[in-house]
Amino acid sequence: MKTHELIAELREKNDTKIVLMVMDGLGGLPLEVGGKTELETARTPNLDRCAQQGTTGLSIPVLPGITPGSGPGHLALFGYDPLEHRIGRGILEALGINFKVGSKDLAVRGNFCTIDNHGNITDRRAGRPTNERCVAMCEKLKKIRIPEVEVFVEPVREHRFVVVFRGDNLGDQINDTDPQAVGVPPLIAEGKDPHSVTSAKIINEFVSQAKTILQNDAPTNQVTLRGFAKYPKIETMEQVYGLRSAAIAVYPMYKGLARLVGMDVLDAGNTLQDQITTLKKVWNQHDFFFFHFKYTDSTGEDGNFPAKVEMIEKFDKIIPEVLALNPDVLIVTGDHSTPSKMKSHSWHPVPTLIRSDLCRPDRVAEFNESACLSGGLGQFSAQHLMLLAMAHAGRLGKYGA
Repeated sequence: MKTHELIAELREKNDTKIVLMVMDGLGGLPLEVGGKTELETARTPNLDRCAQQGTTGLSIPVLPGITPGSGPGHLALFGYDPLEHRIGRGILEALGINFKVGSKDLAVRGNFCTIDNHGNITDRRAGRPTNERCVAMCEKLKKIRIPEVEVFVEPVREHRFVVVFRGDNLGDQINDTDPQAVGVPPLIAEGKDPHSVTSAKIINEFVSQAKTILQNDAPTNQVTLRGFAKYPKIETMEQVYGLRSAAIAVYPMYKGLARLVGMDVLDAGNTLQDQITTLKKVWNQHDFFFFHFKYTDSTGEDGNFPAKVEMIEKFDKIIPEVLALNPDVLIVTGDHSTPSKMKSHSWHPVPTLIRSDLCRPDRVAEFNESACLSGGLGQFSAQHLMLLAMAHAGRLGKYGA
């Protein structure tokens, strides 16, 4: 029996509320031997108090040593096996901006980047342009025409945009054109099967035309494409857990993740306080709340240790407002680690806490990597977190006689 089949068999309905708060890229590393991580450096009295009242541990997003993208990291937190459900980022970005993706569509996540006179990338994110510039550059890319396919280009925010190619027999087994490095040119797209070879030719033509169109628009003078994906079939949160679920996220990709698994994607504004206001407003309408905070990840990717510390402290200050709603289960974790030292996602296990009246207390008095290492949850697979959430909410019955 698969895990989701077991959950569907054991789940029980009640009025409990579960809040999953995800600090994107939460885990970190010390900058020097013997130093502290960003989370250990930050002053987090409210999260520390939750750790004292609950149970803590470290979650492994995919497998030990495997560095996850945001998609696999979040799917695991929602209780889906990220090895079984391999979902390209393009679909998530498209769903995040509520683009209607169909069976003939190939969706792609795009980045504006900066290249020099030799065609080598000097900035993978084009200096994080304003949303207004992103919209303007996308308008230029909408001029691209490629035979036998329709091309849709839509802005996301900052350096991110979505491209959807609509046509017959498009495959999605294509390498990213982002080399994940500077000082080198974008990669050539190559397909792994006949339909994907066709798609790769289309991709390379798109990139070639984009380079010509944007040549005078530095720092947004080229694009890279990643996360090629067709629309997958996946069970919803309500089908699996029987939960009326809501997503309170600002960034489109995370709205896309939530929409993929059937959550109600709410207008969460642009700030943490906007998100808290939304949570309070819809508290009586849902059972499960996915609350996403992006900036612990983006500051880590920028290699800005002090800024990541600041974002963690900012997040800590809203915890009392969440607790005032009296959730039956509060979970705080991340989808993966993004150490400022590495300027990228990493494989390191992620600090996790569960606070409920049914927690078995451990001796952890702080919420950080070193403290959670001795927590009662131990090191566990992130895809089991929803099982723990359901159990702590009294929503799972007994298995067997």
